[in-house]
Amino acid sequence: MTGVVGALVEAWDELRLHKMRVLLALIGVAAAVMAITAVTAAVQMLTQAYTETTERQMGRQITLAIDAYPMSEQAGPATQLDAAYELALQRYDITWATRDWYTQVPFRFPDGTRPTEVRAVDPDLGTMQRVDVVQGRWFTDADTDAFAPLLVVNDVFLEQLGFTGLDPRPTVLLGDETPVRATIVGVTPRAWPDEGPSAMVLYDQLARWYTPDAAGGWGQPVPTLKVWVPPDAAADLSVRLERDVAAALPGWEVHSYDNRSGGLGMMDGAARWVAFGVGGFALLLGGLGLVNIALVTVRHRIREIGIRRSFGATSSRIFFGVLMESVVATAVAGLVGVVLAVAVIKNIPIDVVFGSGLQDRPPFPVSAALVGMACATGVGALAGVIPATVAVRVKVIDAIRY
Repeated sequence: MTGVVGALVEAWDELRLHKMRVLLALIGVAAAVMAITAVTAAVQMLTQAYTETTERQMGRQITLAIDAYPMSEQAGPATQLDAAYELALQRYDITWATRDWYTQVPFRFPDGTRPTEVRAVDPDLGTMQRVDVVQGRWFTDADTDAFAPLLVVNDVFLEQLGFTGLDPRPTVLLGDETPVRATIVGVTPRAWPDEGPSAMVLYDQLARWYTPDAAGGWGQPVPTLKVWVPPDAAADLSVRLERDVAAALPGWEVHSYDNRSGGLGMMDGAARWVAFGVGGFALLLGGLGLVNIALVTVRHRIREIGIRRSFGATSSRIFFGVLMESVVATAVAGLVGVVLAVAVIKNIPIDVVFGSGLQDRPPFPVSAALVGMACATGVGALAGVIPATVAVRVKVIDAIRY
């Protein structure tokens, strides 16, 4: 142990003596380590951004969807579907679930009443699909018992009502013949430039305050049941939910599907390999520069090495000492590269780079820092083998003559 510590101290002293030479060679190593570490962390953030974008559209992994369609006029009313959904959720103790129903509802805007796209949901949808509310709030379970409908609208809806914010507690009339006044409690951002007005309302409130034209079960739009379940239970639950809902609804056709996709993992893996390839090539170039500097340094130290050999220094001690100079140098360069990578990643403007903020920003991957340090140390060891071998082959008599 004493010999290792002595070799490390000796290597550090030699680096201090030749710091200008070594510094030029280590700039490339530090840059390469920074690139490997930063790109690995950026790929993880990009993967998270892609995941959140996908989850806003299709739900969290894994989301099961149950669709039911009345197949004849003898099929029961849609209220039986709600009861079948509730029974299935209780039977399998499912925590996260929502009904999802797209329909058209008339609203009274300043320029007149017109049908508007409405999505009737349950409060759990906000978590299941990462609904981004930029003003106000999302629905809560207590909102179901409110005395008037509550709405979460997009900013286009709010603008067409003549409001820019929620400070005056804006309201709007919902319905046509017997309208009810609904209160806007939240606003979502515009999804695309030409997006029209749209609103979200709690499913139970819409059923209480407004009934579409089709009153019977035949031909009436019905909600989709969406549940967020563990990946290992998704296949089994999909079959069970489809079977149970179909058994509770004679005359209805029931289908289930999920949002599983394997493309994300492939993209993540490919991006990581590209990052390692580019960073590895840069490390190789930095290592070659370090080899050249180390060989020049050994040439200038031939007399010193010969004197040490004459006083009893073994070949292994000479080899290990020269090797550790490269290892210590690249380890320091790797540490500098990791620190720079952390500083860069922590200050990335996420909204500008990814188009929107991350709800669950991943922490800086420790594995990326460890990989960067390991690569730097490994390159230092490889770069030090040739100079160390040259130093071992120095003969005492030739070194003294030199």
